[in-house]
Amino acid sequence: MATSRPTIKDVAALAGVSKSLVSLAMRESDRVSPASLAAIRAAANDLGYRPNAAARSLVDRRSHTIGVLVQDLHNPISAEVIAGVQRQVRASGYHTMLVTGSEDPSLEQGAIEKLLEFQVEGLIIIGQRMPAGVQEATNGECPTVIITRSERHVAGLDSISNDDVAGSRMAVEFLHSLGHRYIAHITGGDNQVALMRKSGYQDAMTDFGLAANISCYEGAFTDEGGYGGTRAALDSSIRHSALFVANDLAAVGALAAVAEQGLRVPKDISVIGYDGMALGALRSISLTTIAQPLAGMGENAAALLFQRIKDPSRPPVHIGLEPKLVIRNSTGTFTGWPSTQ
Repeated sequence: MATSRPTIKDVAALAGVSKSLVSLAMRESDRVSPASLAAIRAAANDLGYRPNAAARSLVDRRSHTIGVLVQDLHNPISAEVIAGVQRQVRASGYHTMLVTGSEDPSLEQGAIEKLLEFQVEGLIIIGQRMPAGVQEATNGECPTVIITRSERHVAGLDSISNDDVAGSRMAVEFLHSLGHRYIAHITGGDNQVALMRKSGYQDAMTDFGLAANISCYEGAFTDEGGYGGTRAALDSSIRHSALFVANDLAAVGALAAVAEQGLRVPKDISVIGYDGMALGALRSISLTTIAQPLAGMGENAAALLFQRIKDPSRPPVHIGLEPKLVIRNSTGTFTGWPSTQ
């Protein structure tokens, strides 16, 4: 048979104190003496009592909860950003409530409304774009930080981003230093982040005097997108010695397409990705990449949010974090085409 959960009244009776004193103790009030606090905690432990967070938030008008909306939960880098957010949130004595809209604007708006119903004290949005209706839904009353993964600032909101143009230029510069001149780009689609990375690739190729060798093949930020774009690059009339793929997940698909053609990485063709996802470090993949400071983006976003909670009137802040090159086994020096080909 199910038994009823112990209540604050039960704790008070066992500890020999009033219900109001138990309530103060649960809110960690300094009005409770050490002796009474010890008795209340012992009684709560004996009974297996858990405070009602919802009821307490109604009294305190504080939920001590931060809402996190993730637009693309399937992307492995989201988990690393979330880990950074949660680390900083826990250090501040708060909790996180995570939702996703599965990249559907109508579902995203509903998810944000649900977070607000739970009286979250702030919002962190992880995605490539600003979800529709966020500012309207919050009425400017719920502090919000967006992790955009692009250098685009969001008007009126605090934001964290990675410099995608600089990172893409870094990728081309590294391949150029290895002797590669025919460098193709497998794009990430038509979203803002992908367009920034494509722009960085094109600018770098032009700066190195390789404008005539610019080759972009349509892909997406998915394994399938990288595979399809690479197949198109390999089937083209241009012979490429290196591929710069728009993100690491797509680069995994690119490696599969290269292997299907009987080519060896990096002896026959070099491949470099972007993001720095943990999967790329596996020995079986060993992907050279332009790594974003993923956990750092999450930690900085949470820190920025708590600053906003403390000082709602300060001007919006944007923090841009620099990516870095991580060299592994998928890239190598170009020494010329094999004479047998």
